Amino acid sequence: MIRPSPSHRLLNLVQTMLILGGMAAIAWVVLGSIFGPEVTVLLIALSLAGLALAPSLSREFLLRGYRARPLGPREWPEGVAVLHELARRAGLPRPPELWYVPSQVPNAFAMGPPEESAVCVSDALLRLLTPRELAAVLAHEVAHIANRDLWLMGLADAMSRAVSVASWLGQFLLIINLPLMAAGAATFPWGALLLLVFSPTIMALLQLSLSRRREYDADLGAVELTGDPEALASALTKLERLAGRFWEEIFLPGRRIPEPSLLRTHPPTEVRVARLRALAPRRKMPALSPPRAAPPAGLQIPPPPGFRRSGYWF
Repeated sequence: MIRPSPSHRLLNLVQTMLILGGMAAIAWVVLGSIFGPEVTVLLIALSLAGLALAPSLSREFLLRGYRARPLGPREWPEGVAVLHELARRAGLPRPPELWYVPSQVPNAFAMGPPEESAVCVSDALLRLLTPRELAAVLAHEVAHIANRDLWLMGLADAMSRAVSVASWLGQFLLIINLPLMAAGAATFPWGALLLLVFSPTIMALLQLSLSRRREYDADLGAVELTGDPEALASALTKLERLAGRFWEEIFLPGRRIPEPSLLRTHPPTEVRVARLRALAPRRKMPALSPPRAAPPAGLQIPPPPGFRRSGYWF
């Protein structure tokens, strides 16, 4: 199982609770100022109920949207075997389902709670990475599932969206009441006005901070599961290089988000790689056979974007 040190667990818990607590406090103040405490409590209860029911619904919707197909032992036995071993080491109640995304963008992502999770890998990722790197990427996604990061990020996103809607509604009500305020028949506290204007931005920054924190922990969890920090560092380097950074530096110098930045969903790749390479190798994963040179049987890569009368399609 993933067993970080007690000090790391405590620090991680404190940081996560501070971020979520700050977001919850802002959400309570903003929603309460617009809807009142009774309606705010009702909205919170409905949001929590939605989070409890959303994983299975959103999972099926997303998989259908990505045109994903399940990958079983017959299509990719090496990947399924490694994913099952990673799930066993992480202490998951059941192995995640493995899905194939017919995309030419190298990507992997997880969805669902530990009891009903799935890991998706794109065709481009299977072609790009070596067996060791694929095992490390799968371990990163399994660590997200084991840490329940998907639920935490869903909670943060729900609070952020609620505050954004309340902020826009509050500003709309303020504009409607401007004639009354100009006539002196109504007043509006400036503190509340500033909170309505800036609360969505603050919530977004806190949400991004939480996302970066969870990525660092998933990196550490992947190393705990594979004992191979260099494999994940190598995979991250390849993905960063292929993501277009090289060409952006040539054709769009200075257009990227400055480093370091609060406007990132993921920490800078250079920092993640440096942290990984600072870790000593731990236990080794069983050998993973090389992935197939072509997509698994029966699965096709979609054609590149083409132009139709309705516009570009993917």
